[in-house]
Amino acid sequence: MYAVIETGGKQYRVSEGDSLRVESLDAEQGDSIELDRVLLVADGKDVKIGKPTVDGARVTATVESHGRGKKIDVVKFKRRKGYLRRQGHRQNYTELKITGIAG
Repeated sequence: MYAVIETGGKQYRVSEGDSLRVESLDAEQGDSIELDRVLLVADGKDVKIGKPTVDGARVTATVESHGRGKKIDVVKFKRRKGYLRRQGHRQNYTELKITGIAG
């Protein structure tokens, strides 16, 4: 059984027991959260597709940790003009472990 969920403006295909990193969520480590933006639920031959979400479908997950991703360097450069600007960015994330799919 798997589902397609939406969180943080991105879509993820998840199965029970999967671990994934999503955009930062407001929950403490060890908390159980419920993701209700379920776009698709599939169980063998039975596939439910939402318009835009599947009614009554829920995905439960446990917050494993919070962190920051790898550093990304942003560089602006114009040749022969002496113009160079550097900036770094690290995106916050929340790591989830999928504990159940109901739908």
